[in-house]
Amino acid sequence: MKLSSDNFPLYAITDRRWLKNMSLPEAVELAIEGGAGLIQLREKNLPYDELRALSLDVHNITSQRNVPLIINDDVRLCADIDAEGVHVGAEDMSVAKAREILGNNKIIGATARTLERAVEACGEGADYLGIGAVFDTSTKSGTTRMTRELARSIANAVDIPTFAIGGIDSGNILSLSDYGISGVAVVSAVFAQDDIKGACRELCSLAAKVCKGRDIL
Repeated sequence: MKLSSDNFPLYAITDRRWLKNMSLPEAVELAIEGGAGLIQLREKNLPYDELRALSLDVHNITSQRNVPLIINDDVRLCADIDAEGVHVGAEDMSVAKAREILGNNKIIGATARTLERAVEACGEGADYLGIGAVFDTSTKSGTTRMTRELARSIANAVDIPTFAIGGIDSGNILSLSDYGISGVAVVSAVFAQDDIKGACRELCSLAAKVCKGRDIL
């Protein structure tokens, strides 16, 4: 699958715990209507059958809107529902192993918190990298803030798209203007908002000023 730079710059990562009076598929639909070009399903602590049912409902929405659905961590689930891709963290399955299982037609993203990991994941065939946390964040426990210098080094060292992640919102996004990133990945800045569509529109407008597109092959 090929994603053009038109899909950037907003990558929305789900967390149903933030939602107010709506289902996750409804929230994802609003995010896409607001301009999110990539959706990652990241829902922890659900039994597999429940997670599978939820992912199918979300995939139905993303497929209708021609937006790729990326499954967090779970290569099995990605293959099971024929999602467009998977994101593997630093402590998860290697990019090389995920590629071996899923083949060349799936998008595989990886988390990179060091320059060495970024180069390694790129060499193993990652299609994009998530780098951060670029700001302090409460979304994921145990995450330390990455220096500006390291984030810029990673973005400039690879020839695949890089998404800054971690504590990004409309108030701080413009400070990423010299990072060389392709997009931003956000959780609460979208799914904790009363107006999800409006929040995405604002973030897309701001992110377009600081991000440069690179194609995912």
